[in-house]
Order: sequence, then C-alpha cells, then structure tokens
Amino acid sequence: MNPWALVLILVAAVAHASWNLLSKKAAQADGIVFLWLVAVTSSVLWAPVFAGFLLITGAPVTWGQVAVISGSLTLHLGYFVLLQRGYGHGDLSMVYPVARGTGPMLASLVAVLFMHEHPGPAGVTGIALVGIGVFMMSGGGRRDVKGLAYGLATGVFIAAYTVWDAHVVSALAVPPMILNYLGEAGRALTLTPVVLGGSRRARIGEIWREHRFRVVGAAVLIPLSYLLVLFAFTMAPVSVVAPTREISVLIAVVLGGRLLAEGDLRRRLLAAGVILGGVLAIALS
Repeated sequence: MNPWALVLILVAAVAHASWNLLSKKAAQADGIVFLWLVAVTSSVLWAPVFAGFLLITGAPVTWGQVAVISGSLTLHLGYFVLLQRGYGHGDLSMVYPVARGTGPMLASLVAVLFMHEHPGPAGVTGIALVGIGVFMMSGGGRRDVKGLAYGLATGVFIAAYTVWDAHVVSALAVPPMILNYLGEAGRALTLTPVVLGGSRRARIGEIWREHRFRVVGAAVLIPLSYLLVLFAFTMAPVSVVAPTREISVLIAVVLGGRLLAEGDLRRRLLAAGVILGGVLAIALS
C-alpha cells in the first residue's frame, strides 16, 4: 500500500471514531434535527476552505458533477439516518463495529466482482480477518437485536457509498473536495424542509443548546475524516482502503469503554488482535 494512503487512512480513522462518539452522546435527541444542525454547521464552517480550493485550483463545478454527487448524497443520507437511529437503540461498541465491518466486506466484494480489482492472498486474508474481528467485537450479535439490525443496514449503505464515491473520484475524476463539500451542503438542503416544515422546528433551539459542542465537533470531523479517505482512494484500490480504515473500530471501542462505560474488555482485546492482524495483512498486500 502507498504509505501516504496509509497515513491518511489512520488519521481519518481517529477523526471518524471521534465524531461517532459525539453522535452517540447525542443519540437521545431527535436524530433528524441533530443531523441537520451538523450538516448546516459543517456547510458554514467548511465554506471558506471550499471557496479557497476553487480559487486556487480553478476547478469547475459542472452539472455532470452535481448529478453524480446527488447519487452520493442519497447514499450518505441513508447512512447517517440509520446510524443515528442505531445509536438510539444500541451501544457504540455494538452498532459501530457491525456497521463498519459489514460495509468494507461488501465494498471489497463489489470491487472484486465488478471493478476488476484482484487483491492477492494476503489481501484476501486480511479482508476476511477484519470482517471476523469486527463481528467478534459486536459480541457475535447476541446482545441487542435492534442495534445489530441497524448496524447491518448501515453497513449496506457504507458499502454502496464507498464503491460509488471511489468511482466518482477515480474514474470520473471529481475532486474529493467538491464531492465532500457539495455532499454536506446537499444534505443540509435536503433535510431543511423536513426540519423546518413540521413539529421538529420547535426542537432546534433545545437541541442546539444541549448539544452545540457535539454538533460543531461532528461538523468539523465528518468532512475531515471522509475527505482524507477520498484522497486515499486516489492512491490505493477500494479493496485495500475500505477494510484498512476499519482500524477506527479499535479507537471507537476504546472511547466507548473509557467514556461510555461499555465493558467486556477480554472479548474486545481478542477481537482487536484479529483486526490488527487483518490490517497488517492488507497493508503488506
């Protein structure tokens, strides 16, 4: 694997696990309003960066790009809604590993079957170990049926947007910054009628006052974590990037155990060893 791609993936993993912790802490609030606040805040905070990118690079924003980004927006919206609802029903250490484990396994399978990527024996072994490890991290699905179900459903959307977005930034050559920012802004616009057009409008102020630090933190970390992954997609195949970024499950489990009192350390340590073995195999493939 390209060493720069590996660095980007590891930094993204820390950022990704951190914003999931923030989302879990806000799980009892109205999920749609919380997601809308995050998307709106993110669009505002990242607007200068996006404008600077366009000015410096001279990259155009075309209607063709908007069309393919709309597909990405739809997949990401389903992902965020399901994930937030999952955190309302299950632990961070249940929902997150199941979702993150299901996603790359499906993404890698699609990449191999339809994108003509051919990982070697070490890569295949690594992908399998990561999948086994994250399933072990979930407790084998015995603890929370709803949390497990939401995790699995979220994983399907992760697989879909991973493959689609990798195609968008590589084969279609859409700059990652454009894909990422317009996706955030599009999500804010899409959710605006839902939030402002009904009873949810009255909850905006309350949720902002109670969770504003989590909203701002997630608004910064969500685009940052995925932007780094999108750049990694331009340096390495989907079947390598998608499983390797799942090192974030270790970080999320540590955060959940330390800050949310989610225990069962022995099982998690065993699962961590399996995941690390898988990541090493992938990195050496």
